[in-house]
Order: sequence, then structure tokens, then C-alpha cells
Amino acid sequence: MNKKISLGLTISLVALACALTFILTSAYNLHHFNQKVSSVENMADTYNRLSELDGLVRENYYKEIDEESLSDGILKGYVSGLNDPYSRYMTAKEMETSRENDKGVLVGIGVTVTKDESGYIFIDSVTADTPAAQSELASGDIIVAINGTDVLELGYEQAVEQIKGKEGTTLKLTVRRGGVDQDYELVRRTIQVKTASGEMLEGKIGYIRISGFKESTVEQFNEALQNLLNDGAVALVFDVRGNHGGLVTSVGECLDPLLPEGDVAFATYRDGREEVLIRSDAKELNLPMAVLVDGDTASAAELFASALRDFEKAKLYGVTTYGKGVMQNTISLDDGGGLTITVATYRTARSVCYQGIGLIPDETVELPEDAPALDERSHDADPQLQKALTALQGGA
Repeated sequence: MNKKISLGLTISLVALACALTFILTSAYNLHHFNQKVSSVENMADTYNRLSELDGLVRENYYKEIDEESLSDGILKGYVSGLNDPYSRYMTAKEMETSRENDKGVLVGIGVTVTKDESGYIFIDSVTADTPAAQSELASGDIIVAINGTDVLELGYEQAVEQIKGKEGTTLKLTVRRGGVDQDYELVRRTIQVKTASGEMLEGKIGYIRISGFKESTVEQFNEALQNLLNDGAVALVFDVRGNHGGLVTSVGECLDPLLPEGDVAFATYRDGREEVLIRSDAKELNLPMAVLVDGDTASAAELFASALRDFEKAKLYGVTTYGKGVMQNTISLDDGGGLTITVATYRTARSVCYQGIGLIPDETVELPEDAPALDERSHDADPQLQKALTALQGGA
């Protein structure tokens, strides 16, 4: 076999070496690295195996190789070797998307999508006052082509990426509704994602739905809370069902006006060191409260629910939560990419870590199998919400 190292492999090896050097000098990653490559000899063996694999790929692969994609794949593969579902390497483009997501601001058309069983793009929901809403796209519509190219040809992930773009640019979609295809032309714009909203329910019980914890969530949450208090709310329900988490800092700012003074949450690092993640000041809201949770309530959303229960501010209603009690940090790389890596477990001040366990609600309330999706479910047809309302109103 030809032992010469190609230019492409040299680039890949330099990229890998940079990643390894970065990881070696990072206190967070040293333990993982030592487990993977415990000596210079093992590191050399890793290079040799990669060199052999590169030679075989270049000798046998039937298409032209994309060197940048190959380099990114090496870095992604390295981090995936941790076997941690929450750690990942991000390209510069993925890092930019991640930052936008954390801010709660995006450039697009205002749709939430999933992959349809046919492989096309299924529209789950349409955000009000967005290009999609103004074009009368609706939940249940299926995007079958983007700018004239079939979604199946593009591939689902690439197709979803093409929906995004720069503000002011035009996007052409072919949308299937009831078996009929129709073309739409939309202009992308900056969209503020609504992650917290409130409404007053019967009996002056305030209801706040929190779908995620972004940077923008805090302002939205405080506005919803203050409006409900101004309108005379006598109790509060916080709905974090379907909330996959987000920023711990945002959780802390949302909890602060609700809890008494004290340490709220801790991170525990691999060396046993503990750090206070959330601390509340002396200002406290004294109203009866309840939290709605489900199997998709995860991570920082579990932290929110657990803290309210720890301080005896609220009971939990619903079903056992997801059970993600580990914390990630995102570190920027020199090329604009990034590394998101799990650095600690976390817990609320008066509870154990719920990683892999979840939070068991105070009142378990199952939903019927044919229950509508959360965003399509009326309050009257929501047994979990109704159970919480009954309790807050003094019922059994």
C-alpha cells in the first residue's frame, strides 16, 4: 500500500492535532483525553490508524472527496468517541446557529419542523406574525421542495438549513396540503422566538407557559408574571412540559423573583468540587404555585421545577421528567467553530442529581393515548392542568 501521506490527510492531521492540543490544554477535557490516549505511543498509534484509513478511503471511494467535510468529520468523530450524547464539535456555521438559538433570535420564516415519515419536511407549528403566518402556511403542511429542488434530493438536514438564510433574502417553497402542491415565495426576516407567555385562567389563576430558557426568555417571563400580578392573580401555574431546557443563567433569573434568599442550584465537577450555579436574593413571591411537567421536560427545565419544589413553593403535576442532570459548556475555537462538552452534573440545593432518573411528580397524571399535542390541546381537555387548578383552588 502507498505509504505517502496526501495533502488532504496532512490537512486532516493538522486539524486533528490542533483539536488534540486544545483538548490537552483544557482542564475540562484532560480526564477524557487521558482515558482515550494515555501515552505518546497510543497517540502515535491513533495517527497511524487514521493514516491507514485515509489511504484506503482515497484509494477506494468512488466520488471526489470534500476535504473540508472530511476534516470536520474527523473532529466530530473525535468528540463522538466520548460516547456522550450532549458533547459535540460544531463547525463555524453550526456555532453561529447555536448562538442565535441561545439568544432566542433567528433569521427565517417562522416555522417549527420535523421529518415526515416520507422524508419531507413536516410543519409542526407556525409562529404568529412571521413570513410563514403571513403566507398562511399551517401546521400539518409538508414542504416538498425548496427553491425548486426536491427535499428528498437535498436530504432533510440540508433542506432545513436552506430554509434559514440572511435577512431580506427570498425563499421559494413548494408546500403540499391535502395532496395538492402549491408554490410560495417568502422573505426571510429576524424573528424573536416567543418562549414565555401568560394568561389569566378562571378563578384568577395565572398560567405561564415556558417552552425554553433562552436569553430572551427572562424578559418575556418577567413581563408575563408582572402582568398577571397586576391583574390580581391569586395563584400561578408554570407549564414546562415539552421544555428541553436551555441556559442555566436564564433559569436562575426566572426563579429569582419567586424564591427566598439562598443557594438554589449547584454544579459538581469531576474532581468533586461544587460551585453555586444559582442564588436567589431576599425578594420572594408568596403565592400558591404548581408546575406542569412531562417526559420531555429536561435539563434546565427540570432545574426550574425541582427548585420550586425544593423551596416548598410548588408541587409538580404530570409524569416523570426526562432526567438530564448534566451541564455543558460551549467553548469557541480559533476558526469560528466550537466545542460543546459536558463538564459537570447539577442538582438543586435540597435534592440529589436527577441524571438518568428524572423528577417524579407529586401528583402523577397520565394523558390519554389520543390526547392532542400540547399546542393543540385546550385547557378544558388538559387533565394535568385541570388537576393542578383543582389543587390550587383548594380541591382534592
